[in-house]
Amino acid sequence: MAQAQTGKPRGRWRTFHEKFVVEERYMSVAARRNLYRTAVVLMIAGAVLFVVILTGVLQHGGLSAADEPVRTWLLTLRAEPTTIIMIILAIIFGPIGLPIIVLIVTVAWGLLAKHAWRPMLLAGAMLTGVILAQVIGRIVERHRPPIDLMLFGADSTFSFPSGHVLGACDFLLVTTYLVFSRRKNPVSAVIAFIVAGIGIFFAAVSRLYLGYHWMTDALGAFSISLVILGGVIALDTWRTARIPGEQITGTLSTADAGQD
Repeated sequence: MAQAQTGKPRGRWRTFHEKFVVEERYMSVAARRNLYRTAVVLMIAGAVLFVVILTGVLQHGGLSAADEPVRTWLLTLRAEPTTIIMIILAIIFGPIGLPIIVLIVTVAWGLLAKHAWRPMLLAGAMLTGVILAQVIGRIVERHRPPIDLMLFGADSTFSFPSGHVLGACDFLLVTTYLVFSRRKNPVSAVIAFIVAGIGIFFAAVSRLYLGYHWMTDALGAFSISLVILGGVIALDTWRTARIPGEQITGTLSTADAGQD
């Protein structure tokens, strides 16, 4: 009787413990090296792109010279059906819709998966993006386009970078990596990233179309997201990627990865 009574708590504790054991996976030396290279390239490319864009924004030149022509062109495309679609996209990737989606995905993934490492990485990446958007926005203090041309309510907060676009980029890119990095079919990964890119494009266009951001606000957000994605890949590779012969410190879950 005593064993039955103590067995349940032990079983629950073991399940809880295994949930937070980082999943590890075997791969070749070349595969792990390529992941690290990809992470470094993404972080460098994102940082360089961000510096170029920020320099143009601060000096009112460079890529920012295209901000007004792009905004003017989008004004000519406004029509009621298109506006409705853009508002729906703005709600989905907005400060209410996207956090709800992220919360549902991370909680459900964390509960259903054997290990919580990947949903925790996703949550950390999203939080990092929010913090960076707020900090950079207050440092740069860039004004938004004219309020009278905004189609979904006035917004007087700072414009650079776009928090909507940064959130969309982080969620779509990081989620795609975390899911398809455990798949052995590279074609499916390529297709998934293409779909993620399409989603990012429409998230960015919706913010420009509705009159809330300049083009370089969206590009700046995308560049930050590249740095975050690179950081996630580097951290995930460092903590989970093992080559034959290396010591396994956690539960090797390669066989279960496809079910997560």
